[in-house]
Order: sequence, then C-alpha cells, then structure tokens
Amino acid sequence: MSGKMRGRRDDLAVITMILMVITTIAGILSINFTSSYDFINQYGQTVSLYGYGIYAHDSYFKAPISIGTDFCILFVLVPLFLHTYLQYRRKNDSISELKLISVYAVAFYYAASIAFGVTYNQLFLVYTALFSCSLFGMFMHIKNITWNHTMKSTKGLTIFLVLSGLALIVAWLPDVIPTIMNKTPLPLIGVYTTEITYVLDMGIISPLCFVTLYLVTKKSPLGTMILAILLKACIIVGIMMVPQTICQVVSGVDMELPVMVTKSLSFVLLGGFAFYFDQRLYKEIEHEKEK
Repeated sequence: MSGKMRGRRDDLAVITMILMVITTIAGILSINFTSSYDFINQYGQTVSLYGYGIYAHDSYFKAPISIGTDFCILFVLVPLFLHTYLQYRRKNDSISELKLISVYAVAFYYAASIAFGVTYNQLFLVYTALFSCSLFGMFMHIKNITWNHTMKSTKGLTIFLVLSGLALIVAWLPDVIPTIMNKTPLPLIGVYTTEITYVLDMGIISPLCFVTLYLVTKKSPLGTMILAILLKACIIVGIMMVPQTICQVVSGVDMELPVMVTKSLSFVLLGGFAFYFDQRLYKEIEHEKEK
C-alpha cells in the first residue's frame, strides 16, 4: 500500500444493513389494525391475534410494538449503521471500528428479538441470517480491534450504569414474580412460550451494566469498549420507545396509558443520558489520543 491507505471493507456490514431493510419494510407494510381475531392459546386463554401481514400470527398487543421497532430500525439504526460503516471505510483508526462494533451490537439485539420473539413467518430465514451476520460481524471487529483507551469513572457515569441496570429489572421483574408465585403464565404471554425481551434485558443487559461499571472503575479498556456498546443500545432503545408507544396508542391496544407512558418515559430518559455519556466518551478518547 502506498500513499493513501485503502479504505477498509466489511461485506457482513453491507449484508446486515440490507437484511434490516428487508425485515423492517415487511413489518411496516403490515400496518392494519382492523384484521384482528380471537384465538385460544396453549394456556386456555382467549387472546387477540393481529391478523395481517408478516405479524398476522403475533398477538395484537405485540404486533404494534414490533411495527414501532421496525420504524426505529429503518429510519434510525440503518442510517446510523451506514454512516458508521462509511466512517470505518474512510478512516483507519480504532475509534471508527469501535463505533461499528456498537451499531453491530444493536443490530444483534434487534435480530435476537425478532428471531426468537416473533411468531414463525415467511421471513424466518432472513431473521436467522440477520442474527448470524450481526453476531459474527461484531465478533470479527472485536477480534481485530486494538483498544487501549479508557474512560474516567465519574459519579454521574456510576449513577447512570446503576440506574440502567436496576431499571431493566424494575421494569420487568414485577410482571414475572406473581406468575411464579401463582404458577400462571405471564398476563400478556399471548401465543408465545416466553418473553425474549425479559431474557435479553434482565439476563444480559442488566448484569452487563454492573460488569461494565466494575471494569471502568478498574480502568480496563474492555470496560470502555462494552460501555460504548451499552450506550449505543440505550440511545436506540430510548428512541425506539417513541414509535412503539405511538403504534400501541393508534392500534387501541388494551393497556393502561399511564403504565405505558411511565415505562416508555423511563427508557427515553435513560436514552437521553446515554447520548450525553456517549458524546463524552468519544471526546475523552480523542483527547487521550492527542496527548
């Protein structure tokens, strides 16, 4: 290589973006809140199914949430992923690669949610491909990146990570505990056997907040890398709450509005704080590189 360094390339990133476009457009085209019908689920409960499009066999409660998610992924994550990928191609630095890892991680979270959480449909192989590409794309860059930068552990960051970790448990655990005590299914279980969001949030994201806090406190570069991933995920989830809530309200889903707004607002606020710390993270890294 001579002169200018050639732009880096990542075919998995391109495939990941294309797959997200396919899944989200199919979801958005499923908007039709007039085709629901009742169904007796495996627990003997009468549940309302969506009845239209790619989410036809999903519950009427969950389909609008999935459609709201699709809006966010298509109009926020995909453009962000494209912008980050173009930065990665133009620059030969670890910061652009870290940013690419973080958007890969969000794409993987989305892929896991639909691959395991949406009722089987015609896009199953697309969901599986997206799950695979986002996972291995993320791992590929984690393996390649040379990362020695750390972010300062501050009181504000500590509070944010603790609140984020606790918020995910507080948001979902009260739904689960009564069902275990009473030996009943989740109230909004619908046609599903479990709730994948609870598994991802309480089983992975919440513990990872506390692990990250420990690593950042110990000035571990790995802690800063995971922090970048968590912050990007919190930002996107915060934004995602808005179209999800709008779709639920428009669909007329039977849910108490104060509960819906309260849960959504808490994630939106966390997303706002995550945006602040995300900006600070990269400023600190840039400052550290200039020394």
